[in-house]
Amino acid sequence: MLGVSFDTPERNRAFAEKFHFPFRLLSDPERKLALAYGAARSRRDRFAARYTYVIGPDGTILEALDTPDPGAQAGEILARRK
Repeated sequence: MLGVSFDTPERNRAFAEKFHFPFRLLSDPERKLALAYGAARSRRDRFAARYTYVIGPDGTILEALDTPDPGAQAGEILARRK
């Protein structure tokens, strides 16, 4: 499991530590990943839309979910995948 944000690696690390995330946050300051997955509309977007993507071992997207509360939804998604 990974998270992605537009913040710097340092800010992501501090945020993840503060909230005890059990996963890494990747930095996407140029919005390349967000644009590719539809979580941003342009490179000028200040924030990415919150989506959860479940990606299979072969790289295909198995699920794409609008995610208003990522922390609450993560456990549910993982339980379905077992």
